[in-house]
Amino acid sequence: MQVERSDLGLQSSDLGWYNTNMNDVSDLIIYQRALKLLEPIYRLAKMLPKDESRLRSQICNSAKAISAQIAEGFAKKDSQVEFKRFLLMALGSSDETITHLRQIELLGFPMIKKETCVALIDNYKIESKQINSLIQKIKKKSEI
Repeated sequence: MQVERSDLGLQSSDLGWYNTNMNDVSDLIIYQRALKLLEPIYRLAKMLPKDESRLRSQICNSAKAISAQIAEGFAKKDSQVEFKRFLLMALGSSDETITHLRQIELLGFPMIKKETCVALIDNYKIESKQINSLIQKIKKKSEI
């Protein structure tokens, strides 16, 4: 269940930058990645034991929140402060998802391969870095 960059349709030059020509949130690579990562997260969550329903719920909720927060921020893009605020929440949700994946990896559930967790962690690290890069770009733009 490894998610490769090529599976996500991403190139190394795609950083998900916001520019004024973007009319829809789906133009943002960070939004596209957040949506594409949902399916493998849900597949992984289904493999968790029944007594881990709270962890299942938490990882699904944090993963779902990323794209929703990016979308809400994009809808308020006329205000750099609001856009940045929602991107910060998306960054927090991405990092929370990484933490849940690390917990799953650490607990060593027999149905879940360590490599699956590592691949997803790597993809969410990229997501977090790119969200953070966009936040920094917005900060610099507001300082001008």
